[in-house]
Amino acid sequence: MGGISIWQLLIIALIVVLLFGTKKLRSLGGDLGGAVKGFKNAMSSEEEKKAIEENATDKPAADTAKVTDTAKVAETAEKKAESKGKEQA
Repeated sequence: MGGISIWQLLIIALIVVLLFGTKKLRSLGGDLGGAVKGFKNAMSSEEEKKAIEENATDKPAADTAKVTDTAKVAETAEKKAESKGKEQA
C-alpha cells in the first residue's frame, strides 16, 4: 500500500511513449546522457587541477618533470591532429 507497483510504472511508461514517441525520447535520452558525461568530465578536470596545485606546493621539483611530460604529450597530440588535418585536406 502506498508504493508504486510495477504495473503502475508500466502504464506510466506506455503513456509517456504514446505522448512523445520513441524518436523524441531517444534523442532526449541521448542529450541527457551527453550532458551527464560532460558534467563528469568537467568535474574530473577540476579535481585533477586541484591535485596538480596541491602537488605543486608540496613538491616543486617533481612537478617540473610532470609539467614537462604533460607538455610533451600535448605537443604530440597537436602534431597528430595537424597530420590528420593535412591527410584529410
